[in-house]
Amino acid sequence: MRNSNRHILRAGMAITTLAATLLPGLVSAQGAAGTYPIKPITIVIANAAGGSNDLETRLYTRSLTEGLGQPILLDYKPGAGNLIGNAYAAKAAPDGYTLLNVSTSFAVAPAFFTPGNVPYDPVKDFTAVSLVSSRGAMLVANPKLGVKTLPEYIAYARANPGKINFGTTGPGTIFHIVGAWLHSATNTKVTFIHYKGVGPMVTDLVGGRLEVGPTLFFTGLPFVREGRLLALANTGMERSRDLPDLKSISEQGVVPGFQYSSWSGFVAPARTPVPIVNRLSTEFAKAAKAPDLVKKMESEGIEMVASTPEYFQQLIARESVHWSKIVQDNNIRLEE
Repeated sequence: MRNSNRHILRAGMAITTLAATLLPGLVSAQGAAGTYPIKPITIVIANAAGGSNDLETRLYTRSLTEGLGQPILLDYKPGAGNLIGNAYAAKAAPDGYTLLNVSTSFAVAPAFFTPGNVPYDPVKDFTAVSLVSSRGAMLVANPKLGVKTLPEYIAYARANPGKINFGTTGPGTIFHIVGAWLHSATNTKVTFIHYKGVGPMVTDLVGGRLEVGPTLFFTGLPFVREGRLLALANTGMERSRDLPDLKSISEQGVVPGFQYSSWSGFVAPARTPVPIVNRLSTEFAKAAKAPDLVKKMESEGIEMVASTPEYFQQLIARESVHWSKIVQDNNIRLEE
């Protein structure tokens, strides 16, 4: 009996020692979540001001400020196909005070780098917070180009290799990949003109300094309705309720199976405490259901989504694999 008591005592001491080792970290995480946030939260935007990511993020700030009780600050870090902003956020303290607004490009850009030279890993260097929206995109042209349909555009590009200026939101961004995929699959050649964001690119499209480019319905629809831009194709697989007569690239038989629909969400640096991530995810979900925000988003062709962190983490991982294969199969290069 005495020996048994000794073993129990030793086991008890071991458990006490382990608890003493783990408890400070556990208490620290719980304490951080319990008092979080105690100062303003910064959302990094890896695009230029005026683009769709910027506009959408601004729509969330009011609801988030009310829910979290702290101001939301926007920090613009455009350039290098979003790599500057994304890499900056990856190195931020994992304390819940720095978030990054991301879209499909976030999961794509590392595909252009050799192992060891990747500026960030979309899966390992970040913790997903919430997917917040999905939105359609379209290929548009300045009317001065003189083409009215996608087949006419492809024929013109084939007859005039390299003469069309095709806009992207930067080397390695999803709009660059979408453009390179389209022209590689149709054996056409254009000159890619890279911008630091959607805003500057669409400004030049409308102004006639750029001839063709992809854009989200969110950004391009007003100009299409005014007749200042011409919609050539929907880049997704389903028709848009905003332009129901606009056929997809795949539907028009130009590139069967062509599919690109944008999504937007928010991530935090890896190792951000789970309780803080869950708190943020809850607030984003509330914002996504706010009637005024839903009405505004839907009027711009954006579907509101409120996901769990786990779902969004899986989506990022799947998108990374999918678009990396597109880059490799089509031999898409940053210098194009």
